[in-house]
Amino acid sequence: MKTFRFAAKQILPVLFSYIFIGIAFGVLVHQAGYSASWAFVTSFFIYAGSMQIVMIPLILSGAPLYMLAIMTFFVNGRHIFYGLGFIDQFRKMGWKYPYMVLTLTDEVYSVLCSAEYSEDIDPQKADFLIALMCHLLWAFCSGAGALLGQSLPIDTAGIEFSAAAFFITVCVN
Repeated sequence: MKTFRFAAKQILPVLFSYIFIGIAFGVLVHQAGYSASWAFVTSFFIYAGSMQIVMIPLILSGAPLYMLAIMTFFVNGRHIFYGLGFIDQFRKMGWKYPYMVLTLTDEVYSVLCSAEYSEDIDPQKADFLIALMCHLLWAFCSGAGALLGQSLPIDTAGIEFSAAAFFITVCVN
């Protein structure tokens, strides 16, 4: 339980960004004509915030699947470099290794780089919980955003600016 509380404290800064960007993505998904379950499932299996936001207009414009794949590689290619610093640490985690690699987003990377573990915290378990909680939080916020878009008469004018601002911030960083 102590490790869980430690991990939960570590992701507090991520919580606020995921809430707003996840909800913006969910509203965009709803605006595009897809259901809240599609927003949740997409966020669970793709888990690439900036690419997911870029993906919506690409899908609506009829972009071919290979174009989405190429764009995803370029947008999320930086994660390859993030992972290089964690190869030894993640390999020690056994079956969790592939999951840790796939959930190494900008936010998770920042949290893992800055985490300082006390002696009574298992770093591998804490790292896994951090990645898992961030992953589930993103999927939940995306689904909640789509539900919010369905149930509230929201004026979405300018919401795509949040997507552009998020994407530019990620690229600049």
